Amino acid sequence: MRRTYKFRICPSRGQEAMLLTWLSRCRKLYNACLEQRRIAYRGYGKQLSVYDQTNQLPEMKNGLPEYKEVNAQVLQDVVRKADKSFQNFFRRVKNGEKPGYPRFKSRHRFNSFTFPQSQSVFRIKGDNVLWMSKLGDFKLIQHREIPADAKLKTLTIKRDACGDWWATFSADIGETPEKQLIESTVGVDVGITKLATLSTGQFFENKQFIKRQEKKLKLCDRRFSRKKKGSKNRDKARLKRARAYRKLMNQRKDNAHKVSRYMVDSFDLIAFEDLKIRNMMKNHHLAKAIGDSSWGMLTQFTAYKAEEAGKTVVLVDPKNTSQECSVCGTIVRKSLAVRVHVCPNCNFAADRDLNASFNILNRALKQIGRGPPESTPVEIGVQPLENISPRLSRSMKQEATPLTPEVLGCV
Repeated sequence: MRRTYKFRICPSRGQEAMLLTWLSRCRKLYNACLEQRRIAYRGYGKQLSVYDQTNQLPEMKNGLPEYKEVNAQVLQDVVRKADKSFQNFFRRVKNGEKPGYPRFKSRHRFNSFTFPQSQSVFRIKGDNVLWMSKLGDFKLIQHREIPADAKLKTLTIKRDACGDWWATFSADIGETPEKQLIESTVGVDVGITKLATLSTGQFFENKQFIKRQEKKLKLCDRRFSRKKKGSKNRDKARLKRARAYRKLMNQRKDNAHKVSRYMVDSFDLIAFEDLKIRNMMKNHHLAKAIGDSSWGMLTQFTAYKAEEAGKTVVLVDPKNTSQECSVCGTIVRKSLAVRVHVCPNCNFAADRDLNASFNILNRALKQIGRGPPESTPVEIGVQPLENISPRLSRSMKQEATPLTPEVLGCV
């Protein structure tokens, strides 16, 4: 099972200059690989492979001795990255998608390089020190421990838009745990009004982080656009703007981690809709709200946490989950403005998102070969879960009660 660990590194001025030099040389090599492939195909009708270009690296070093200062495995990974961009291009052409021909990278669009294997190339020393071949020792802010039996596979050094440097380790932490016996289940309906509504009758509030910072973000955008290109003031404005957007991203991640941790700690099976979020973002009236909700991030975080804990995450078909009655299966058409589901066939009435979460759970159980749940929680007013922490997760669970029309407030 592979996991990634991301830590900040704090280079000195001299070390940062070395990292920037490596980035510059890797970027120039990447652009040269693209140009060589274009010339070979357009001029000679020949397609170069990753092996053809990798075999030319020793000869290139003889002509450009400065590339001998860069680790050979890092240069080979740059060639593979260029090859991957072309493979993705051909895949999109074959699938009828927008091709997006590989383009040259400016110094603002190439911000990382990778050590593809750990043997004698990089390692973590004691006292939060990271050693890298031909670069030396760097201060590493290791805010959490990597398991002692984990095997480090790759290391990626990246500079973010704020100018900070990060080390991302890919590690093999052993075999995937066996799946636990499914005792507690939950269906999760994600939305804009409420971030996630659980079939237990609880919900997580949508924090709407972008609304809280919208004025600040717009101010940073205006100030950046007014600065003269190439000036120092424009660089200062760009940094302030990047820090504001990074704060927004970190807030979304923090909230998604808290919500996913609560659900994984509380339930053995968690069911989500298999939403096509990219297609939904084409609705320009809802695109900003959908992006701010970070549904995909929430699903992804829940999935990897569940895998580590031996829990199960199931994705179900989202068609008509909000329109279908969870009791009798009748399709009740309603617009997004209608927030209450009322079935004219069986008189079942419930919050629209709660009804959808029941449908999601029923489909997930059917998908894994189990019948509908014997009991379902009471809707005693959908309850918010805020500021969730793992310590509080057990105390905030609700007991299940049979799903009957009388209990759920039929009209």
